[in-house]
Amino acid sequence: MSVTIDIAGLPPERIRFAPSPLGELTAMLHVLSEPGHHPALSGWAVATAALLESELADRLLEAETLWRSARADFLIPGRPGLTLADELDAIDRIEDEAYVAAALTSQRASAPIHPMPSPLTDPAARHLALDIARARGPQQAAFAELLLADPPAVRAWVRRLLHDCEEAFFADTWQRIRNFLTADARQKTDLLIRQGPAKAMAAVSSAVTLDETRHRIVIDKLQDVSTSADGDGVTFIPSIHGRPHLTIVFSPGWRPVVQYPATETGLPHPVPPEVVQRRLEALAHPVRIRLCRTLSRGGHTTGELAAFWQLSAPAVSRHLAVLKKAGLLTTRRRGRYVLYELDLDTSARLGIDLLEAVLR
Repeated sequence: MSVTIDIAGLPPERIRFAPSPLGELTAMLHVLSEPGHHPALSGWAVATAALLESELADRLLEAETLWRSARADFLIPGRPGLTLADELDAIDRIEDEAYVAAALTSQRASAPIHPMPSPLTDPAARHLALDIARARGPQQAAFAELLLADPPAVRAWVRRLLHDCEEAFFADTWQRIRNFLTADARQKTDLLIRQGPAKAMAAVSSAVTLDETRHRIVIDKLQDVSTSADGDGVTFIPSIHGRPHLTIVFSPGWRPVVQYPATETGLPHPVPPEVVQRRLEALAHPVRIRLCRTLSRGGHTTGELAAFWQLSAPAVSRHLAVLKKAGLLTTRRRGRYVLYELDLDTSARLGIDLLEAVLR
């Protein structure tokens, strides 16, 4: 399953890499609303939440439907600005119909793949939007009802809320990370210019590939949908607080945007879902679990393992081959013998790798 972005005939300069203050702020707000999605940022989330004034924390709860399950499309801008104010000014220029539709779509399990009638003018679309909001809880329902009743007032309220977040915690953090995100975007742009789109996509994420035959970007996601960058281009936004999510704007009428985890020194690259699945399947066999328990204590030869577990050497070799192919074992030589050991770092990260793979 994948989201595909058609780039046939698109000049390389229409593939843009740039940091976004608004994109990073709303990634932070998602972390605060769903800290369990971001184990590496749990310390930041706890510390930041503790410093928020209760009045601001309450307003964030009222608006979290915009960024909790999915983010409203206008919160990940296709044309990033230099400052948060620049990007909020651009949002102010969006028509009410597009703003409201994007805000209410963020409450759905998946984004629509065809243009939908506006909930402001179409009674059936309005009824559906309210039904979805009510199913998600009273806060979501109240926000949807207010937005449909008075879009300008709610839009102004959301803008004030984001400005207050900037003053409370975002401005200092953005000052610290802006240069890092700019450097990441510049490095990806350089790859694009010097080595082509395929290399640039590979550097974004293992979940992003370029189908050169069909001239499209393919992104591993839970939906099978297609969009096009024809004429308008496509934007890639690096993020620190977005990890492990790979967030995509692809709704009709919006410029395609991908917010991806920036490459951070000291952090391992996300493991592809197929590798995580291979490791889980390798560990699903009870004999292989027993072998891993033995190998976690130190290196053993095939013969030692066969004797200890009363198995034939060929059977042990077959199980070890499966574990080795999954990347769970390391080997070293001792004379003419090969010693197998459990890769403790890889094994210790398996839970986090699984979480990142399913949350991406």
